[in-house]
This record gives sequence, C-alpha cells and structure tokens, in this order.
Amino acid sequence: MSPTTLAAIIAELEHAYDPAWAEPWDAVGLVCGDPARPVRRILFAVDPVASVGDEAVAWGADLIVAHHPLYLRGTTTVSAATPKGALVHRLIKHDIALYTAHTNADVADPGVSDALARAVGLTGALRPLQPSADDPRRGLGRVGDLPAPMTLREFAGQAVRGLPRTAWGLRVAGDPGRTVRTVAVSGGAGDSLLGLDSVRAADVFLTADLRHHPAAEFLQATEPGGGPALIDAAHWATEWPWLPQAADLLASAMAAKGINVETRVSRTVTDAWTTTAQCED
Repeated sequence: MSPTTLAAIIAELEHAYDPAWAEPWDAVGLVCGDPARPVRRILFAVDPVASVGDEAVAWGADLIVAHHPLYLRGTTTVSAATPKGALVHRLIKHDIALYTAHTNADVADPGVSDALARAVGLTGALRPLQPSADDPRRGLGRVGDLPAPMTLREFAGQAVRGLPRTAWGLRVAGDPGRTVRTVAVSGGAGDSLLGLDSVRAADVFLTADLRHHPAAEFLQATEPGGGPALIDAAHWATEWPWLPQAADLLASAMAAKGINVETRVSRTVTDAWTTTAQCED
C-alpha cells in the first residue's frame, strides 16, 4: 500500500481542529514540510523543542504534530544560530514536517480539555465552560461530574495519578476534607476563566499557571465555601492527555479510508520546571 501524503494528513487534522477556530493571535498550521511528501510515521508532542526533534529523528518520524506553536509571536530569522532556527534546520534536513494545532485544539469537541477531564476521572457527559458562539458543543474548558462524590484530598490524589509526572505536581487551595462532585477543568493556563459562572458553580477547578493575585482574589470573593477549590497543575501535564486522543483520532480517520499510518505519543517531559526545593528549618 502506498503511503499517504502530508497534505492528506493535514486535511484530516484540520477536519478535527479547524484553523478557523484558533484565536486571532495564534499561529497554527504547517510550520515546515512539503505537502506532497509521503507520511508514514507521526509523532505527537506538546512542545516543538530540541529534545522532541531528537526523538523524531531517532524514531524516523515524517511529521511532528505539536500543540504549542514554534513561532507564536513571529520571527525575522530561522538562523541555525538560534534554538528554534536550529530545530527548523534539523527537521528539514531529516525530511520531518512540523504541524501545530493549538487553540483550535483547545476548543475542539473532543479537544484538549476533554482529554484532561477523562485523565482526572470524569466519566460522564462534559460541557464547555465557555461555549463557542457558533457551536455550543465546542469551547474552552469542560465541566462534568465524578462517578461518586469524594473529598478534595481524594480527588487531588486521583488527579495526580491520572496526569503525567512533573516536578510541579499539584498545588491545591481549599479544605482537603470538602466534598467534591462537580469538576471544572481547562488545559493550559486557565485563570482567565475564573470569573465564569460555570467555574464558580463547580466544586473544584483544575487548570494550570494560576497566578497569585487572580487566585487569591477569587478565593477571597467566594469565601466561605461559596466557590470551587482550586488545583494548579503543570501546564505541560494538563495538555499532554490530548496527545493520545489526537493520535487515535487521526489514525482511526485514516484507517477508515484504508490508509495505515503509525502514530507515537512523545513521553519526553518538556515542562519548564525540572525540580523543586523546600526550605529546611
């Protein structure tokens, strides 16, 4: 069976993650690669960085599908003297294409937050925290119910076991003994969603990159017990569960057309934080 082309793979990716859904400031789509080239092996990763490039070369990948853009703010150079330029040069040298699905994957159905919700134990129906104006099934974040109530302490333990391990772990704000049933999640940085009624109605909100002032002001405004507990996870860890979901979706779509592609989910930890330290008495 002859291999499929990069153009055909991109068509399937953009059916699932329409670039039109991306935020205006975002940079999604094909970064480098020839649409006419054959694609047999596809590596899914959160970050397009050197270590992921190494993994792609070692495995013999033809394409990297990354969640985060390589050049989010644009550039005037792809000089190999820069880290990002060096990655572009290496990928081109080894005939490896790079494609990005970012905020368009965040709001997709299913998308990044659906995968996060499943990873931390939500099994039933999910709803967007902030539905898209043109399709209420899509949108930022997800909210749903746990199969059975549990304490915040128990849920935090369940969540940390369901997410890939990072030095960051989980930071929890709230009474460890409070009962939680309704859980709101948002993959990636989510403190912009703290003001949503759908977040305030939950028992716990799990996201990443919660800043001190927005989190503190939110907790003060909802005390005592009038709003959700907060769980802050590593940014990379909240988005990693999307990778196997996206890989399975693409492989299944291609198989339905009689085309077999080999997918692989990168387990290279590209979280920026590598260790923690505690002050000793």
